[in-house]
Amino acid sequence: MGKKPFIFFISAVLITLPLGYAYNSIAIVLFVLYSLLSAKKENISINTMLLLPLLFFGLMVLSLAWSIDFRSTLKALSKEASLLFIPLAFCFNRRYIKMGVCSVLKNFSIAMCLFGFVFLGRAIIRFSETGNPDVFFYHELATPEINAIYLSAIFSLPLFYFLTLKTKSFWDYGALVFLTAFIFMLSSKTVIITNVFLAGIYFIFYSGLSKTIRIAALALVVVCTGAAVYYGKIKERLIAEYTANTAVEQSEKGGVNHISAKEALTNPHFEPNDYFNGTSFRLYQIRIFTEMLSEDPIFFTGYGLNASMPKIEEKGIEHNVYLGDGDVKGYHQQNFHNQYVETFADLGVIGFLLLLVILGYNLKNALRSKDFVHIAFAILMIALLLTESFLWRQRGVVFFTIIYCLYNGLQPNGTDKEQYEKNTHNRRSRFSRVTPV
Repeated sequence: MGKKPFIFFISAVLITLPLGYAYNSIAIVLFVLYSLLSAKKENISINTMLLLPLLFFGLMVLSLAWSIDFRSTLKALSKEASLLFIPLAFCFNRRYIKMGVCSVLKNFSIAMCLFGFVFLGRAIIRFSETGNPDVFFYHELATPEINAIYLSAIFSLPLFYFLTLKTKSFWDYGALVFLTAFIFMLSSKTVIITNVFLAGIYFIFYSGLSKTIRIAALALVVVCTGAAVYYGKIKERLIAEYTANTAVEQSEKGGVNHISAKEALTNPHFEPNDYFNGTSFRLYQIRIFTEMLSEDPIFFTGYGLNASMPKIEEKGIEHNVYLGDGDVKGYHQQNFHNQYVETFADLGVIGFLLLLVILGYNLKNALRSKDFVHIAFAILMIALLLTESFLWRQRGVVFFTIIYCLYNGLQPNGTDKEQYEKNTHNRRSRFSRVTPV
């Protein structure tokens, strides 16, 4: 069997990400089964880069031995199993050529454009029924089940695929404009800021355009970004994000006190009407993590995979943060929203360092390859993990693992078809010159 079924199954895993977990799980199972059933001894290759996710998953399994919440750790392992099965599936297939990566990205990018139209169509129907413009933005557009931030990250890769195409058709330009608008409508601050930064880097260093065109393109990106940020929901979210304690919002229950970054780090106790924006809340969570480190012997082991939630709840009660009202989750029921902190808390310093090694080698390989889509993926993941526990969610870990393996499992002696065929021909020539005994 050739590489075409391999590319098909990888594409299927990526394309089913915006669907329910069941569809994505079925795609992963079929991909792994195909890889095992079609495996031949000469096609199996061990890649150090593909072993790193396996080690990460192995540490998660080991954490069962010391987890303070054995049931939660055992349950979480099923979500993290992609770190085991996807790299193994790649190891069982002959290392493929770069053309295969391009085929997967093309399939994925076209499919995400179609999904974007589905989400937009659903929003239009809901708007016609409710008249509420919020249906076109953030979680209302993505639906809470998928999460706007995760969907923004998934749609960013197709955005950079279309951006970096050397020869663009009318439909490629249309897809680029549509994906850009759609990501702005999803209103994830981290993803938008990172993507704008990456677009600027691309136009300056990687586009190959003349200096005048590069400056014009960069200016256009800045102007369009400024206009999008100034208008509507994105502006509201940015204002809410950076509103300090001096701003008081009135509600039916009384004043809402906006907690500043300094207060999040220093206040011994809070009141039920204290509001944490994204930045102050994450600083508060970093603060309670440092308290956990000083109070519990978790530096080397952590609490166990997905086992830090009880401790977060205890800290929330201790500091008297808002505990919810039955319909709304309290601050004490939110995870760390920072993959680096989450990994340290759950798996200790070894897990934390292993995560840094995985991200570092991925970025190093991306810069070495000069493939800008790979570079964009590497930088986006490093940035997004600062604000989300991205790898502790099934959709996030599948997306990261499949793209990580796709780029870091490339044919080692060449990244294009001609080089691969040349190497194969040379090996055959050497064997043909051997005189049989």
